[in-house]
Amino acid sequence: MRKMDNEQGKDNESSDRKRFSFRINLFFFSSFIIFTVIIVRLAILQFVEGPQLKQQEASNVTKNVPLTPIRGTIYDSTGQNRLAYSTPVQSLYITLSKNYSDSMEKLRDNDKKLLPELENMTQRLANRFAEYGDKNEPKMTAEQIMDAMDRNYQRFSGFTPRLIKTNLSKEEVAYFMQHKSEFPGVDVVEETVRHYDPDTVAVQTVGYIKSYKSARESLDKYRNIQKSMSAENDPGLIYMDNESVGFDGLEFQYQEQLRGKNGYKTVPIDPRNMPEGVDSVTPPQKGNNIYSTINKEIQVKTENAIMDQLRWLHSHAVSGSTHPYAKTGFAVAMEVDTGNVVAMASMPDYDANYWQTGNISSDNYKKIQNVYLNGTIRSFGSGQSGQHPESVVLLGSTVKPLSVLVGLEEGLFSTSSYYQDTGAAYFGRNNSSRVRNSSGHVYGGLDPASAIRHSSNAFMVDMVGKRLYNKYINNANEDQGVNVWDRYMKEFGLGVPTGVDLPSEWAGRREYAHNSKESSLSKLAYASFGQQGKYTTLQLAQYAAMIANKGKRMEPHLVSQIKDTNGNVVQTIKPKVLNEVNFPDAYWNEVIRGMATDVSAFNGFPYDFARKTGTSQQSVGGKLKDNGVFIAFAPRQNPKLAVAVVIPEGGFGAWSAGPVARKIFDAYDEVYGLDGVPKKKDTTATDPNAGKQP
Repeated sequence: MRKMDNEQGKDNESSDRKRFSFRINLFFFSSFIIFTVIIVRLAILQFVEGPQLKQQEASNVTKNVPLTPIRGTIYDSTGQNRLAYSTPVQSLYITLSKNYSDSMEKLRDNDKKLLPELENMTQRLANRFAEYGDKNEPKMTAEQIMDAMDRNYQRFSGFTPRLIKTNLSKEEVAYFMQHKSEFPGVDVVEETVRHYDPDTVAVQTVGYIKSYKSARESLDKYRNIQKSMSAENDPGLIYMDNESVGFDGLEFQYQEQLRGKNGYKTVPIDPRNMPEGVDSVTPPQKGNNIYSTINKEIQVKTENAIMDQLRWLHSHAVSGSTHPYAKTGFAVAMEVDTGNVVAMASMPDYDANYWQTGNISSDNYKKIQNVYLNGTIRSFGSGQSGQHPESVVLLGSTVKPLSVLVGLEEGLFSTSSYYQDTGAAYFGRNNSSRVRNSSGHVYGGLDPASAIRHSSNAFMVDMVGKRLYNKYINNANEDQGVNVWDRYMKEFGLGVPTGVDLPSEWAGRREYAHNSKESSLSKLAYASFGQQGKYTTLQLAQYAAMIANKGKRMEPHLVSQIKDTNGNVVQTIKPKVLNEVNFPDAYWNEVIRGMATDVSAFNGFPYDFARKTGTSQQSVGGKLKDNGVFIAFAPRQNPKLAVAVVIPEGGFGAWSAGPVARKIFDAYDEVYGLDGVPKKKDTTATDPNAGKQP
């Protein structure tokens, strides 16, 4: 019995050891499985998901805060005169390290509110600005400083530095650099301010700047940039609200070249979107420099010539009366072979430094609202009350060289045809409409060249307008003659953009194509002597240059080269032919021979030159007023320069616009030489400062 009990006890003990062994093995096996899973998961985190998580972590805890880019310089053609440039200034920024917003203040106990400490700092800033700032500038108040801080985050994120004051004095810079610890979050940052030539050189052509925030509210270009910025990987291309950007002229046209790239600070932030320090700084890159075709000396003389002529017209009778309402004038000088625009004047002009901070006061805007646009490429009013002409007027007789070319090319007459001018032409039903020559002059027998020289309206109506209409009258389309005329106008750049490197160019108004109340015959009759189209001064200059080079429409441009900050050429703008018409030389020679109208302002001019005066009429207050128009190129053989001048309400073109053109040709001859030899004496031998960059 006892033996059986012993054997049973041994069996139980063996069974217990087996169960214990099984449990131990199960424990170790389970531990192995668990640790294997952990190791595999760690490996996946480190080698597979690690880079993605690291990038996500970085984007969550750091932000790139842009630093203002350094804008490039716009030079004149000599490379010595700066038409627009930037200079460094010191600005004071503050980065809020705490949340001072009203929403958070409401949640804090009275003894823990933070706003009083911010108010204290704003008052201390205002006191220091008053003590160390420029005594001639308005003093910033504590309220203005508090508004600039944007503590409720209406304009900026929590980590974004707020601009408090720019153009700090040396004393302000020294003080805040020495007392930085007393003003948490305050930084003194070097920025730039835009300056424009104090001689107001081609200001409407150079253009102006505005803040990016303001620009994107008005211009599609910046709206599109704003939309694409969320996908931009390069922080140097991110635009800031307070950054200055080109808004018009060359400043806008070459914005990407001039801007460069902004720098940026990589700022660590906490979960509340508040900064925790500065991790790294990437400095801004300066933009490229633009070299304009505008020559400052020629440009200034052009501007002065217009203003002198306007004053002369106010006090001297032309065609029996003075012209007190001649308030504006426009001129373009364009090289025939290259398309280089050496002068582009829209007068009166203004001081573009009004825009240098990217904003303009309402008082200053009122001063310039009628002059800040470029009247050589756009149409806008002079600011006078009533129906006064805009900056773009009818062509007048300056269209007659082209009118004759159309007649010759269409076979309406030949270079040897003669027309008996009786002083007037009649057309329409029962010849009920009449067009007279200026002052009713009767010129007798005229060939095409003589018709241009004497500016015969009758010739143009009878030999071009009426004959072009009759040639195509049998076609099913009654307007076919008008369409043919329209084609020639566009081929010569009238009614289409010139291609100039400026924004917002107006294509002109082809009135013969828009007036549905007139018959096709009437449209062609009036168009033939310049009463059915309004075109810009630049279009007139391009048209004159096309006659000068016998059929090549050159693209006008205002920039010749773009260079980086080290002087390396980034881009060279080469001459470009937009289109070409191939007429027999006999046609060109006949027309150019006829461009010989007497203009007393050119008495003593040392070159034979081709010219055409124009006087377009416009009703002002129920009375017809004469607008002066003038085109010319010189020399007649191997022409170098084409010029167009428009003086609204200036009277006959020969008397109002012609004298301005003469001064432009003289200025070009001095600087470059109409025959290739500059006439200006070399002053560098006696003037040690000549040629030095300002």
